[in-house]
Parts: sequence; C-alpha cells; structure tokens
Amino acid sequence: MSRPNGQETVPPFSREQELHAYREMLLIRRFEEKAAQLYGMGFIGGFCHLYIGQEAVVVGMKMASTDGDQMITTYRDHGHMLACGMEPKGVMAELTGRGQGYSKGKGGSMHMFSKQKHFYGGHGIVGANVPLGAGIAFANRYRENGNVCQTYFGDGAANQGQVYESFNMAKLWKLPVVFVIENNKYAMGTSVERSAATTDFSQRGRSFDIPGEQVDGMDVRAVKATADRVLKWVRDGNGPYILEMLTYRYRGHSMSDPAKYRTREEVQKMREDHDPIEQVRRRLLEGRLVSEEDMKAIDAEVRATVNAAAEFAQSDPEPDESELHSDVLLPA
Repeated sequence: MSRPNGQETVPPFSREQELHAYREMLLIRRFEEKAAQLYGMGFIGGFCHLYIGQEAVVVGMKMASTDGDQMITTYRDHGHMLACGMEPKGVMAELTGRGQGYSKGKGGSMHMFSKQKHFYGGHGIVGANVPLGAGIAFANRYRENGNVCQTYFGDGAANQGQVYESFNMAKLWKLPVVFVIENNKYAMGTSVERSAATTDFSQRGRSFDIPGEQVDGMDVRAVKATADRVLKWVRDGNGPYILEMLTYRYRGHSMSDPAKYRTREEVQKMREDHDPIEQVRRRLLEGRLVSEEDMKAIDAEVRATVNAAAEFAQSDPEPDESELHSDVLLPA
C-alpha cells in the first residue's frame, strides 16, 4: 500500500503560527464554554455537543488547507465552523434559534452551513456525512478544481456501514478526500475498547488499499505537519487518505451527559498533561515570544468577541412565522 512518507519529528511553529493557533483554539474554547452557559440558562435548546479539548484537530487541519478546500463534519461542529472563519455571532445566533443564525434559526447546533466558507455541515445522523463528503470530493474531481474535502467523523461513526461504502467508492474513483477520524476515546458513553474489534482506526481502510496513520490530535503542530503532507499527496491525485486524530473531549458526549463512565482523575490528567491550548501557551511564554501581558490581552480580546456573540444571540429576533416553510422541502 503506497503512502506519503511520514515525519519522525514535529517541525516547530514560527511565532506567528503559534499565535494564530493559540487565538483560534482559544476562540473555540471560550465559545464552547459560553454555549454551555447559555444552554444552562435555557437560551439554547435541543442537543448541544461541545468541542472542548479537541481544538487542535480542526485548527491544525485548517492551517494546512488551501482556499477552496471543503469541510464537512458531524454534530460536534461549532469548532469546525469557527475554524472555517464563520462569524461567532452567526453561529451563536443559530444555537439560540435566531433569525440571523447561519441556518436562519432552523438548524440549531447540529445543522449549520456556509457555502461562502466551504463548510457543509453539521449532520445529526451518525456517519451520514461521510458519503456526502465523498460526494463533494467527487464534484472536485469532476470539476478538476484541485480542492480536497476534509470529512470528519468520530470513533463511533467509524463502525457505521455507509462509511465503508464511501471508502470503497473514494478509492475506486481516486477521490480527493481526507477522512479525519476524531477518536476522542468514547462513542457517546462507550469506550473504543468495548465498541470496536480493532481500535487502530487509521487502518480501517486497508481492505480498500487506503493508507492511513495516527496523529497526536492534542498537538496542533503535529496535526498541521501531517496535514501539510497528506493534503498535498491527495491533491496530487493519489486518492483518499485516513487520518486518525488521537484526541479527547473534556465534557460529556452532549450537554445531557454526566460522563460517569470515566473518572475525574482521567479527565484531569488529560487537562494537565496534554491540553492543546496550554501547550502553545507554554511554548510562547517559555520561548519569550510574548509576555504574560500579551497573553492576557489576547484572552481579553477573545472573551470580548464571545461575549458580544452571546449578547447578539440573546437579542436578535426569532424568525418570523412567515419563514416557517421557506427553504424547507415539503412533500407534494
């Protein structure tokens, strides 16, 4: 099975790259914390799945992307939207079901889209976005536009049948798609050891001759370095590739999940030893690339952005009743 050559060491980031990664990941973290607060206050209803802990995956992938590359993911999608450059106000307004949300208040947490930012959802059915991602990649190949579709899904979705149908077609037609498996170790509340016969998800494409590898999904530098290499390999016409991001979510599967299936000590150890944002913060400060005052200023700026988004999402009017059936496919 052919595959691009791996890298044994992770290349360092420049000061500008470290600061960019820090800002982007911190924005996602603070946004999700605010979303959790609004959910608790009753401003956000329905399902809400937070991305806290997994920020390095999507930020690192986005840093390696080319303008025009698409992104499609599952229902744990707020971080992907923000990494794509979607406005925090529009994302938060959609969470609260307001008229100026990205889906005009009709999609909520799990179903937001932005054609302008090449973000195609946000999908509530487990694994259903994977064949859609292959379809986007098929369109890229048909149009010969040089774009790659990044198709994200979790370790739970990796056991769904349509995923392997998509693998087969993607390899058969050499589609420009990177399947990004965000392995946060728990599919809802079941550990991968209990739900998967083989736990190295990067090798799930072997029977289709799709290469794959595992990546430290808690280190944004490792994600970007691998993505730089793999995206080029796929863009050069070699077909699909699987990246298993070894990551971890700090919160429950959704806001209704107390996460009693794991210990507090396990979560605390991940926070202390592997937090993706704290890793960058330490490098910036220990390398004397920025001062403590600079870091505080960045944090204040990010908090102000998130607070403004929350205020907008609480004050923006709900959709008018006349919008009830617009943009909705109704039976004949």
